[in-house]
Amino acid sequence: MATQFIEKTVYFVRHGQSEGNISSKYQSPESPLSKEGKVQAKIVAERIKKILFDVLISSPLTRTKETTDEIIKITNKIPEYSNLFIERIKPTSINGKSSDDKESHATAKEWSKSLYTSGYKVEDGENFDDIIARADKALEFLLNRSEKVIVVVTHGYFLRTILARVLLGGSLTEDNFRNFYNHSLTENTGISAIRYNQFNGGEWHLWVYNDHAHLG
Repeated sequence: MATQFIEKTVYFVRHGQSEGNISSKYQSPESPLSKEGKVQAKIVAERIKKILFDVLISSPLTRTKETTDEIIKITNKIPEYSNLFIERIKPTSINGKSSDDKESHATAKEWSKSLYTSGYKVEDGENFDDIIARADKALEFLLNRSEKVIVVVTHGYFLRTILARVLLGGSLTEDNFRNFYNHSLTENTGISAIRYNQFNGGEWHLWVYNDHAHLG
């Protein structure tokens, strides 16, 4: 039996600016788009309309759903929502808390450390092992989809986690993941894309990174 040829392109869209992005509080999952973020979402939807894609997938968090809603209005795509593409999970205890709160700040500092330390866990927040495992599951999920062109609305940190895995593969470590994160940026509604071609090494490749020309 012949092996099925796999060719796939995935466009990742970071959500529009959220209230949490411009607040001094630790962003909660319910943080909505800001006034500027709503404008950005409309603009990126016009850009996505020009892409011939097969399926729209989104994180179910409020800021991504609101961004996705603008894409739906223009493309009439029926979205699928997946927890695989939510943002890194903070300890519940600091969600919505002020960064000036000493206890919350201390927890957030330790949690940030856990994102680059294998085996180190802070409350119910994700750590390095958790988020890399989720990125692997997300890539496998996308690869196993039947659609050839996919649009995913997601979040800045998790997007960079996926791209770090694509670029570094099995050589991804706590240290080079921290370095990648500290030396890469994503704009709200920036578009990144990866491609998979079975005849090109059978691996994901980074194709576009943080294209935000639509914002002028």
